[in-house]
Amino acid sequence: MDMNDFIRHARHLVSGRDGPNAAQELLDLLADPFKQRLADGAVWSALGTSVGITLAIAICFSFVRPHNSVVYAPKLKHADEKHAPPPIGRGYHAWVIPLWKTSEKDFVSYAGLDAAIFLRFTKMCRNIFLTLSLLGCGVLVPIFYFRNSGDENQTWLMRLTPSQVWDQPLWGLVITAYLINCVICGFLWWNYRRVLQLRRIYFESEEYQRSLHARTLMLYDIPKGKGSDEGIARIIDSVIPQSSFSRTAIARNVKHLPDLIQQHDHTVRKLESVLAKYLKDPQNLPASRPMCYPSKKDPSYDTYPKGQKVDAIEYLTQRIKDLELEIKEARKSIDKRNTLPYGFASYDDISEAHAIAYAMRKKKPQGTTVTLAPRPNDIIWDNMPLSPSKRSWRSIIINLWIALLTVCWIAPNALIAVFLVNLNNLGLVWEAFQTSLSANTGFWSIVQGVISPALTSLIYLVLPIIFRRLSIKAGDRTKTGRERHVVAKLYAFFVFNNLVVFSFFSTIWGFVSTVIKETQKGSDLWQAFKDQSADFPSGLFISLCTISPFWITWLLQRNLGAAIDLAQLWTLIWGFFMRRLSNPTPRQLIELTAPPAFDYASYYNFFLFYSTVALCFAGIQPLVLPAAALYFSIDVWLKKYLLLYIFVTKTESGGLFWRVLFNRFVFGTILSNVVIWLAVWERGDGTHKMALAVIPLPIIMVLFKLYCSKAFDDKIYYYSTRSVQHMESSIPKDPYGRDNRLASRFGHPALYKPLITPMVHAKAQNILASIYKGRLSDGREADSGDTMSMSGYSDAYVLGSMTAGKPGKSATMPGFELVPESRLDFEYYKNRSEFAAEHGGGEIYGRPADMMRPGTPGSMWNGSEPHSRPASPGIPNMPRTASPTGMPTIPRLDSPGPGVYSQPMGSPYAAQPDIGRSRSPLYTHGNDSDAGLVGNAAAMPMAAPAPMRAPGGAGMLGGGPRGYGGLPQEEDNLPPAHDPMTYDYFRTQRKPAREW
Repeated sequence: MDMNDFIRHARHLVSGRDGPNAAQELLDLLADPFKQRLADGAVWSALGTSVGITLAIAICFSFVRPHNSVVYAPKLKHADEKHAPPPIGRGYHAWVIPLWKTSEKDFVSYAGLDAAIFLRFTKMCRNIFLTLSLLGCGVLVPIFYFRNSGDENQTWLMRLTPSQVWDQPLWGLVITAYLINCVICGFLWWNYRRVLQLRRIYFESEEYQRSLHARTLMLYDIPKGKGSDEGIARIIDSVIPQSSFSRTAIARNVKHLPDLIQQHDHTVRKLESVLAKYLKDPQNLPASRPMCYPSKKDPSYDTYPKGQKVDAIEYLTQRIKDLELEIKEARKSIDKRNTLPYGFASYDDISEAHAIAYAMRKKKPQGTTVTLAPRPNDIIWDNMPLSPSKRSWRSIIINLWIALLTVCWIAPNALIAVFLVNLNNLGLVWEAFQTSLSANTGFWSIVQGVISPALTSLIYLVLPIIFRRLSIKAGDRTKTGRERHVVAKLYAFFVFNNLVVFSFFSTIWGFVSTVIKETQKGSDLWQAFKDQSADFPSGLFISLCTISPFWITWLLQRNLGAAIDLAQLWTLIWGFFMRRLSNPTPRQLIELTAPPAFDYASYYNFFLFYSTVALCFAGIQPLVLPAAALYFSIDVWLKKYLLLYIFVTKTESGGLFWRVLFNRFVFGTILSNVVIWLAVWERGDGTHKMALAVIPLPIIMVLFKLYCSKAFDDKIYYYSTRSVQHMESSIPKDPYGRDNRLASRFGHPALYKPLITPMVHAKAQNILASIYKGRLSDGREADSGDTMSMSGYSDAYVLGSMTAGKPGKSATMPGFELVPESRLDFEYYKNRSEFAAEHGGGEIYGRPADMMRPGTPGSMWNGSEPHSRPASPGIPNMPRTASPTGMPTIPRLDSPGPGVYSQPMGSPYAAQPDIGRSRSPLYTHGNDSDAGLVGNAAAMPMAAPAPMRAPGGAGMLGGGPRGYGGLPQEEDNLPPAHDPMTYDYFRTQRKPAREW
């Protein structure tokens, strides 16, 4: 069967199914998908509804905001003193003034450099399109309007395009194209310089200067012969022999340990969900206990009856026990000789580390790549051991999958544009649906208004997730690097499918349909193809002019999305659903009150796509420029509020998104030059001189990109690019070497990550023991002693339920954390790594992941840190605060917070008080129930250390954060620090007061 027979057969099938006119109607719809959709008043309607609804949402937000700070200002509550945004009054318009007064310098301190770069890019887009609006509307609109042929059937919007300009000189368009490029280059260059200044300020900041990753190098693809701490040093010395001494750490093979921890976390959350549902009403338990299927990953899976459910509570509890013991044994059995081909080297001086990284940026000594180390929480550990060949092969395969997905989306995209946006089009080719459409007009109108935006929004939500997973599969080593790749892939997908294909589809399909019609008349396929090819550029140009009004209305309607972001409708809806219509666990309720992470990849992609659309149509429909300028002018203020008060940066990159944004903006400008070239080629005076005059513009943009890269990139990325002599670090040294615990800070988290403990609501405390039928004690009572009393103190400290037959003894339930209603707030758990990791990593809460604070014993090693200091034998390890003189003092028990007495300093899980930095109610709320009990307590006796309790004083029963098996989470063999309660303190020279 040849091509002509295939086309006839396909046409016959379509015609035979829905009538003789269905196929022709389908071809006509695909050839002009915007027929009967864009009227003259569509632009004014879009402008009115967009601005009107945006103002209405802003007014509603002003009234609702003061009464819902959990949703509309979570950062104001949770951030520490340094990162807390400006306070907002309860007035309806009080939120506007802080936005106006907050400078960029303050914004960096409040929200971080990534947020500041995002806001600067948004402002740059606003300024560019405001300037281009004056240029385009002032020059191009009069030229197109007066040089148009003046066809009576032509709409006023089409008169503002060169669609009906014939054989006339369009030098004004050529000059405008050069001016557009000059304006864009000017703004890009100015902001590139400003980004460089922001990066240099970031380098000099105290947080960066005291962070471990700032002075650390990451080496990967290390050969087997150099897979040791000494081997890393030899690799660096082979290129930079004059470098100073560095602390090195080679990676260890953790084998299946990360998978075990992942299973443990999943099982804990599943148990919490089961208990939350079962114990929803502790006084009226369901008649039947919850059941579940055993996990197929459970080694004892074969011992359970096939296809039968088991008691969910008992099974999941036992499964958690087994996993914790297995993790404990796995951590003990890690072979330090079994290394992986990557490692880290840390220096005392930041300048030296950066100078070495700069010198080795294009060199691969013995096949090893040396770069600056990212933050520890930024590393994707599973991809670090990948070899170069495996990473390259994965990258090729993933890029092929993305290309296939991009091409395959053309058909669904076209069908959505033709049929879902206007269901009447579907009725034209489907008679049965037309009958239903005519009979139920109201119902189908609602469906049309819901299904199209819902499906489009769902696709936009799913695409970033798909691209993130594909990028991880491709071998990305860091999360911030993955996000930059996601921006690039999303932008390519959107430009190809939603701009190029969407704009050119009518022309391409018109070309195809015309060829089909000619073949039906008996013409040869190849001859018909050649005949239509000559008119293809003209048809392409007409298609762009015809579709340009659609992009005006589309850009105007984007303001609704910005307003919905401000209203946080999804957060409100999801929070209502979780609290009212489901059985949330205490962990889920705590996470609902946490500041959400900002999705930079999605927002950057949208902004770049909007800018590219506006630039592409600027030369043929100047009204797209003020439409884009209006959007960015509104969104600058709305996004500024979101970043100041609501969203946090999950993983800070230090502003490294800029180069990705710059390159895509340059590409959008080049695409704009191509469209202008097509316009002057088709509608010029016939000499094509104007088309030749436009050709240098893309070349100029490429040269401009190369110039900026050479002039700024090295200074943006490296703190120093020159070799430095050995210099003493400006940071005081810790005599015990605790400043640079490289192996633990940059070790795989599976080696030291604290395991999460099942959380149960405190209202179920009395019934919790009975539902386990006493099977969780495991004989631990005899060993653990009085786990609910505070080191022999009276019950004035902790009032718990009493064990039957043992008056005065609290009922214990090992391995559970009871959370009272008053503590279902992120504020009490923000310094615990299990919660902070997804909500800023502790950066804005005063707990940076790799901050070096030498001279502050004990405070540096909190729950998120890899080490803890053991107490001296026989002497309790008490928390300390700073006295006015700067020397450490022992706090009184009547200090206003349970965090002071809740557990000893030696535990790595305490929510340690950080006077002057932390704004947690653990240390400031004096009206807490626990604090009230302690207020009149006697002085602390010198007794055994207090048992562990949950950070936040939530009442840890039995096992505590160490779980059912008392699993140690940290190394305990560290040298004692300068503790005034230790004997060694008085045998050594104390540090000056300023170092405490």
